[in-house]
Amino acid sequence: MATTWLGPKGRDAALASMSDEELDVLVVGGGIVGAGIALDAVSRGLSVGLIEARDFASGTSSRSSKLIHGGLRYLEQFDFELVQEALQERGLLLTTIAPHLVRPVPFLFPFSHHWERFYIGAGVTLYDTLAHTSRNNRGLPSHRHLSRSGALRVFPALKRDSVAGAVQYWDAQVDDARFVSTVLRTAAGLGAHIASRVQAVGFLREGEHVVGATVEDLEKGEEKQIRARQVVNAAGVWTDEIQEMVGGRGQIHVSASKGIHLVVPRDRIQASSGMILRTEKSVLFVIPWGRHWIIGTTDTAWDLDKAHPAASRADIDYVLDHLNKVLRTPLTRDDVEGVYAGLRPLLSGESDETSKLSREHTVAHPVPGLVLIAGGKYTTYRVMAKDAVDAVAHGLGGALPPSVTDRLPLVGASGYQALVNQRHQLARDSGLHVSRVTHLLRRFGTATRDLLQMVRERPDLGRPLEAAEDYLRAEIVYAVEAEGARHLDDVLTRRTRITFETWDRGIAAAEEAARLMAEPLGWSDEQVEREVEYYRKGIEAERAAQEQDTDQEADAVQHGAPEIVPEAEVRRG
Repeated sequence: MATTWLGPKGRDAALASMSDEELDVLVVGGGIVGAGIALDAVSRGLSVGLIEARDFASGTSSRSSKLIHGGLRYLEQFDFELVQEALQERGLLLTTIAPHLVRPVPFLFPFSHHWERFYIGAGVTLYDTLAHTSRNNRGLPSHRHLSRSGALRVFPALKRDSVAGAVQYWDAQVDDARFVSTVLRTAAGLGAHIASRVQAVGFLREGEHVVGATVEDLEKGEEKQIRARQVVNAAGVWTDEIQEMVGGRGQIHVSASKGIHLVVPRDRIQASSGMILRTEKSVLFVIPWGRHWIIGTTDTAWDLDKAHPAASRADIDYVLDHLNKVLRTPLTRDDVEGVYAGLRPLLSGESDETSKLSREHTVAHPVPGLVLIAGGKYTTYRVMAKDAVDAVAHGLGGALPPSVTDRLPLVGASGYQALVNQRHQLARDSGLHVSRVTHLLRRFGTATRDLLQMVRERPDLGRPLEAAEDYLRAEIVYAVEAEGARHLDDVLTRRTRITFETWDRGIAAAEEAARLMAEPLGWSDEQVEREVEYYRKGIEAERAAQEQDTDQEADAVQHGAPEIVPEAEVRRG
């Protein structure tokens, strides 16, 4: 595999290549579905370009519950095929595709009445059965039934009178944004051209055929044309806007559903397992996340600013109120160190309730040369990508080799377990504590060698960030040089999770991180200051929005945050 570094020079080269040659496929959208399409297409022998208007995974794909799961609640809706497909993908991710990024996590499913044991137990038994009948579902324990005392031993934070017993089962979790960047790096290593901060502003047409796109390089303020035999719209909640470029609403209509998550310190909830609770609308997860818990989510219609979905006070209170019904020591807003909100792209149905809209995906070919894909869930991204590339093959008028992504390890996966076994030796050789090496292995897999080499060449990069000590300085530089980060928010919010893992939302770490980014990106002192100021104002707007009572009030406040300052603006400024 060729280089898998998505640094500044790589972006320039990718844009030049996309502008100079006709591609087989141009993918619009750099979330998990777009990334998966790029990887599937290039691994089948097609020439591929991908553009993303903002940062990779900056929309839905960085703001999920961070679970790789079958969707236990979909069994109640009799979506057995969807659940089994997702469980099949869960197994592939755990064992073959990304064992360094996807890992098992237990969940407690408590019940308050003894008669619920049969109902919940039957559902979880079916869930495990569907998993075990799928390929590559080795390694996850089967569920177990617990008495009240057993449940309280696993989750002491529960009120005794709120639980009559429980079932504990296993699923998996992932850092969603990191996974996207890893899929993109894998695609780039196979020859795909990848560039963020490049926006499609129109389609190129020859008669009724779409033959490419007019794009704007948002960093440099330049317009380019990219010609492609097929264009794939993988824009998620922006699907309708992309369809409008070819005239009209088109064949697919997507509704946005807002889900918010709270992050609290691990010591606020005494438990050794995650937990799932039923609510009147959906389910609520309590998910272990390093030294934190992630708690969510909500499921409400959203028709306001898609780029910056805002969490309101009502959203936060909803999550806290439902969780506090079962906790011995209630959580308050003072316990919340981080909040994030994301939008799910749901295929519109006849119901106005977003919890009843389809999580299944649809592929359409509305006009020659254009493929649309929408819906689905994070766990099944690979199946969505395969289906989209199959549609591309139809549009190209010829057969393609079958998809190979079910047996294609991502960057950092091959040899991962062997390197885990060598972590003590790696620690001795690098001078880092073994816990630091383990942290790197769980984020980068075998690409950890790249970071350790950076530390050998620049020992200062082996120090932690002063205001975010979970992360090494090397990780900030690597985010720019290898993972395509262009701005401070990209690093603090998506390449790391400093934005929601620190009480000040990353404000104190911002300047040090920006100065580490300055050298590989060629920033002046003025640009460093602008990046820090942009980030600070964005956090202030988020916090102010979270004090508002309604979506409309929260959106009005958060929508006022300044946009990222691109290179062109700095040069003009």
